[in-house]
Parts: sequence; C-alpha cells; structure tokens
Amino acid sequence: MPHVPASSALARFRVIDLTQVRAGPTACRQLADWGADVIQVQMPEHLRGDDTLGGQDGSDYQYTHRNKRSVTLNLKEPEGIAALKKLIATADVVVENFRPDVKFRLGIDPETLAQDHPRLVYASISGFGQTGPLSARPGFDQIAQGLGGLMSVTGLAGQGPVRVGIPIADLCAGIFAAQGILVALLEREVSGKGQWLHTSLLESMVCMMDFQTARWLADGEVATQAGNFHPTSIPTGVYKARDGYLNIAVFGSKIWERFCTTLGAPEWITDPRFHDKAGRGINRDALNAAINQRLADQDRSYWIERFNQDGVACGHINDMQEVFAEPQVQHLGLVQEVVSERLGLQRLVGQPVTLARTPSTLVRAAPRRGEHTEELLGELGLTPGDIAQMKARGVF
Repeated sequence: MPHVPASSALARFRVIDLTQVRAGPTACRQLADWGADVIQVQMPEHLRGDDTLGGQDGSDYQYTHRNKRSVTLNLKEPEGIAALKKLIATADVVVENFRPDVKFRLGIDPETLAQDHPRLVYASISGFGQTGPLSARPGFDQIAQGLGGLMSVTGLAGQGPVRVGIPIADLCAGIFAAQGILVALLEREVSGKGQWLHTSLLESMVCMMDFQTARWLADGEVATQAGNFHPTSIPTGVYKARDGYLNIAVFGSKIWERFCTTLGAPEWITDPRFHDKAGRGINRDALNAAINQRLADQDRSYWIERFNQDGVACGHINDMQEVFAEPQVQHLGLVQEVVSERLGLQRLVGQPVTLARTPSTLVRAAPRRGEHTEELLGELGLTPGDIAQMKARGVF
C-alpha cells in the first residue's frame, strides 16, 4: 500500500528513518503524525539487535512507530548501502542516531550525501554530541538525566538523586530534532539548500533545565532538591486534604491573598512570617504545615472546587487510569484509534497540538519489520526479479 499521509501538512516530504530505540524514532514519529512519508530502515530480522522497545507487538513499539512504513536492508553489505542511497535520493530528510563515526564509515554522512543531494536535510541525534570528550560514549536516557542536572533537583531533600519517571532526555532530544528538521525545511524554501543539524540527549536535558540553568548562570545559585514543592514560588506544591493529596499553585501576591481568604486564613496576609515572598521562603516548613492542617478539614473535591472558583490553581494528582477517566482529557480527544492487521483495534495518544485545517490522525499501525520492503524497492524501479535476487542474497 502506498503512502497514506496522517495529515496533509507534511505530506509532500519523505523522511528516511535510520534510527532505533527512542530518541530518533520519536523525532520521526512527530513528522509521520503530521503526514510525512516516514520510511523506517531496519536491519533484517536475522541480523537485528535489541532495538524494538520490548518487541514489535508491544505497546511501546506500537506507540512509537505508528504512521510509518518499514523496509529492511543489510547495511553491512554494499548492495544494502546502494539500495539505501537510492531511497535517500527520493527523500527530503534523513534522520540517524548511529554512534557519531558510523555514518562516515558507511559513506552516508551529511557531507558525502550533500554532494549528490544538496537539498537534503540531514538530522543526527547522539548521546552527548557529535564531537568532544564524551562523543564516543554510548548514550542512555538516565545517564543524560544525571549529567544534565535533572536528577540533582528531582526528589525529596536528602533522599539522594531521583530519575524522572519517563525517558525525558530521549523524548526531548527527539522533539527538538523534529523542530530542527522543520526549521531546516522552512529555510530550504528560501536558500534552496539542505543542511546538517544535530542534537543530543545531553543538550536537550541541559536545555530543559530552563530556569534552573538561569539560576546558576545569572545568579550563581546551585539548585537542590525541593521535592514536591516549587523551589521559588511558595506555597506551590503537593498538599494533603482529608481524603488524599492535591496540587496547589500560588504565584504572586494577589493570588496569595485569594488563597489565604479561601483557606479561611486571612490573617496570614499580614502575618510578618508569610506576608511577602521572602518571608514565605524562610518559613516554608511552618507555612506548609499550617496549610495541611487547614486542608484536613475537607476532602480534595471541596478544596479543588473552591480554590478554582476563587482563581487559585488547584487539581487532583491522577494515576494513568484516572488520567484517561478525566472529563477534560476525554473532551480534548487525545486518544485516537487505529486498526492493526495483527493486533486489532488500538487506542493511542495522538499529537497534543490541534491544527484546525490539517489535523494529525492515526492512519497506519506500527509496521512489522520489513513489511514494506518489496513495495518500496518496487517504487524505486526494481523489477520483481531484481527484488527476488536481493532477497536470496540476504540484502533484506
């Protein structure tokens, strides 16, 4: 079956996906979800490593590789590289996350490919960068979380470093790479030229530290663990009502005054311990204890309704089951359906951005390894006989 775009927004672009595991596949999924013809190039089944995110029929793999086509090519063989280069000749974008030296050894580095394809946008994702003292190291999400500083500010004070519960370095590197690809494609419309762009798990993680980087670079302040409480905006964090926990966010003096009034503690507005931001910071522990004491008089639903009515941000803390039972999540239509020939009906989270005229959809379940190899080789002009000979020689 030929390319079926998930959206008309990027339907004119073809992307060659040479990536595996998560960061690169995430970048390519972003493009596929907006309609690009993403062709996932994998090693043949008998040569593959452990690159399938828990198995091709697993939920993780199905989520990450939807809306793509798959071809297998043995890149250890000259004929496999030759077929790949024919695919690249039809493409606008190549995305890879090999170790930095591998693309040069295979002869598919950006400089070499640009000689014949000057409009090609070439995206590289690595663990720590394309050059530098750590560039040859294997990259892994948790290693980047640690090196990038995230684990030093996550968790409760004194408990030691804590990883975030999702592969945030992988995911952010993939999303930043997709953004870079779109920027390069837009620039190509002016210059007529492609270019090489690259990012890494480490770069994405340092960037995502956001205001914590500014605290150090501008103020010389090394952030520490603040647990479930915002490090600078007080009181903002996790509090306990009569029947469980909830989040409350209080930013600025006006909202602080509303918060105190709603909580039934208007005297705190003028209390010298709490009346300004500096005082609330110094007396954080005493304030939090006093807040919890008052919240214990009512259930979460009572406080969430009251605070939001009065303009103070407040909400439940959901587990995954509760997330998808949340009426607002259901209203937003984040969950989409797609039918897999092997696995039947699937429900997956779609894109979190809605374009009014060219929305993203799910049109194709994740392919089996090499599912579209013969189809795509045929699109390149190879005859059935050529394809049969390649298959016999183990090229795919």
